[in-house]
Amino acid sequence: MFFYEFSLICDYSLKKTLDWLDIVIESFLVNAQVAKDQRHFLLKAYLMSWITKIFPFLLWIKELKNPEVLKADAIAGATVALVLVPQSMAYAQLAGLGPQYGLYASFLPVMIAALMGSSRQLSTGPVAIVSLLTAAALGDLATDPSSYAVYAALLALIVGLFQFMLGILRIGFVINFISHPVVNGFTNAAAIIVSVSQLHKIFGIRVISTSDTDWNVACQPLTLLERLEQTGSSAMHAICNADQNYETLWRLIDAALDYVHIPTLMMSALAFLTMLVLKHFYAKIPGTLAVVVVSILVSWVVGYESMGGAIVSSINMDSVFSFKVPSFDLKAMGSLFIFAVIISLIGFMEAISVAKSMAAKTKQRLDVNQELIGQGLANITSSFFQGYAVAGSFSRTSVNASAGAITGFSSVITALIVGIMLLWLTPLLYHLPQATLAAVIMMAVFHLINFSPIWHAWKIEKHDAIVGLLTFVLTLISAPHLENGIAFGVILSLGLFLYRTMQPNFSELSAREGSSILVSAVENNLEGCKVVSLVKYSGSLYFANAAYFETKMLELIAHNREHLRYIIVDVAGINQIDASGEEVLLNLVESCSESGVEILFARIEGLDAILEKAGFKDRVGQNRFFQRRVEALRYAWREIGDPEAEFDSPLRHLIGR
Repeated sequence: MFFYEFSLICDYSLKKTLDWLDIVIESFLVNAQVAKDQRHFLLKAYLMSWITKIFPFLLWIKELKNPEVLKADAIAGATVALVLVPQSMAYAQLAGLGPQYGLYASFLPVMIAALMGSSRQLSTGPVAIVSLLTAAALGDLATDPSSYAVYAALLALIVGLFQFMLGILRIGFVINFISHPVVNGFTNAAAIIVSVSQLHKIFGIRVISTSDTDWNVACQPLTLLERLEQTGSSAMHAICNADQNYETLWRLIDAALDYVHIPTLMMSALAFLTMLVLKHFYAKIPGTLAVVVVSILVSWVVGYESMGGAIVSSINMDSVFSFKVPSFDLKAMGSLFIFAVIISLIGFMEAISVAKSMAAKTKQRLDVNQELIGQGLANITSSFFQGYAVAGSFSRTSVNASAGAITGFSSVITALIVGIMLLWLTPLLYHLPQATLAAVIMMAVFHLINFSPIWHAWKIEKHDAIVGLLTFVLTLISAPHLENGIAFGVILSLGLFLYRTMQPNFSELSAREGSSILVSAVENNLEGCKVVSLVKYSGSLYFANAAYFETKMLELIAHNREHLRYIIVDVAGINQIDASGEEVLLNLVESCSESGVEILFARIEGLDAILEKAGFKDRVGQNRFFQRRVEALRYAWREIGDPEAEFDSPLRHLIGR
């Protein structure tokens, strides 16, 4: 086994490296022999940490010596392959490519992602959302069918390089800039768009796009005679693609009322019925594979092609396994870059979410940056072997895990089976109906339609839910220009984030009679103390919101100008402060002190070191800082020296002299 032999070579190389380092160390240290075992242990741990970062599969490859692990991975890999082969062909057509390109993207990229990523169960390959985004990216760029695959490979290369650089630079956190409501809104819209885009294959109506060679001839108004001639033909009716998806949908519905292709519709119904029956009554049988086999047999027996039905027909495998460097068109790369960034982030978010779920179940370590490297290398590999952009698949990963996959070797088995399919079995797919592939896509994306996260976000924070809904609506309206929807959602969510940080929570605290728990006076309808006010500020105090904090403090003073003597600021909620924030605190202390209001600070532990280092505590006086809020209250009333006012305070039971 190649990978196992490679691990033995690495072990041997590691031993020789340790021996060489020992010679170097012993030439400098007199008592080096005494600590040789300890040095070996530390050096080996250090070197192995670096080697496993370069070759992550070394962490699990030795487990394959166990026959039970090898058997489990082989069964899981074969199970996923039975799902991947028909899905990859369908997704390739969703991307606007021939079915063979889906198989190309399901061979070496699947293997590379498993070997170079950190997740053991993640199944990589063509997925619906990335395929749809690929079609959106290439729709306006590829003016003829021959250039489509070239640009698809170039897009995969840019995606791969972007993900690889994010992983190498250890900045995988950038995916957090796309909030979950935005992703959910986009995913729901994309799932609906994917489903709608397959309806013409379900009804047996051809949609002619501007890149098709017969666009100029076909997309002209028909005369009455031509319409009568088409009505008597068994061939599929054709409509012309519109600028917006909803316009194309309207044309499709209008045409389907009169020109639906009955054999295609019946084949679609057979595919849906087969998958639904197997899903509900025979769940152990892979429904996707079963419907492909059944459809091929029915198509061949009844002569579906002769009825005018669209089939896969001959799959061009002349360039299988051929290494080809993508064409570097700088103008095209500029046009594709924004799509590459969106595909990189959206595709990886799906991959990492399912990988985290699997890691939690198996209690295995997951490295986000290493996974980015693995996904990036998979896309780079796909581009050099005439595939297109790939990502981690939620559905196939679930199949992989439920089938018992233990290590990444299961995906290697999956890739090998796809390779065998590429070499010898593609002629068996000749009679596969296009309607069946459309049904496979629609069934696969139905589970992506889920509005419950948006409803859940509404219960927690309405603004998040609104962002998700707006992303959903705008993505639907702007299709096929999907980048507009996701860009709008990202900008809106970042704007909402900045708004929240610019105006964090500032509240005056009080307590119920006899209670030691301090809560917001406004939210709990309690009276605040007019002489010694206790306030809490939650969030970072930095240049963008320092003025807001200053304004709230001055408003508090203006509201109680006749009685207010002290303000105690609970700073436990301030997790970060910059120079602007520190300057505002200093100015407030000095200006308020001049007007007769002193500012004290309680629960200073989180900021104590930085304020001490900045010299803030020495400048305003060490006596303004307290570990507990009660200590600050007692100090303030002791300095005021007014027992009558103290007795009237709603916080008198906390002072407790």
